[in-house]
Amino acid sequence: MATARESLLKAAHDAVAARPWTQVRMVEVAVSAGVSRQTLYNEFGSKEGLGAALVTRQVEIFLDGAARAASEAGRNGADPAACCAASAAWMLRTARDEPVVHAALTGCWGERTPPLSKRGEPAHLAAALRDRMIDGLCAAPSPARQRVGRACEVGLRMALSYVVAPVRAPDDETCRGIGEVVRTLMPARDAA
Repeated sequence: MATARESLLKAAHDAVAARPWTQVRMVEVAVSAGVSRQTLYNEFGSKEGLGAALVTRQVEIFLDGAARAASEAGRNGADPAACCAASAAWMLRTARDEPVVHAALTGCWGERTPPLSKRGEPAHLAAALRDRMIDGLCAAPSPARQRVGRACEVGLRMALSYVVAPVRAPDDETCRGIGEVVRTLMPARDAA
């Protein structure tokens, strides 16, 4: 059974998907979650607190999903470049479908999304995503980990550029290209 906090965050997410954050009313979020308005205020303190918690939740879901996509590709035998491409594909799909994530990745916050939090800064997201991917691809600190990290960061930043300025090519094609670029940046022993 979902906790009141989880229910409230889901209700807030549903509300912001339907209308701008500036039009989301706390009483509607509470009613949708099946809790009292007082419970909502006890959990988050204010609309700003609810918004910050929503951004943090969506960013965590995004980071977990991108790292999971890279990890699953690796378990299926993909090299680090293909793992980076799998994570890039996750980024593109999620940024297109999730307005809070799109705002966090691009830094373009507006009335449609809750206000910016430190967890939602593009620089923070890029670093957190890189670190989670590298942790999944390379177990211990080493020169290889550094090379893979630099190459994957280039790939992730390329993917971010496609979020900011989308192309008409299919995601798979775009992400294959990202993987090819990342592969060229890795020494042969790290890319294979």
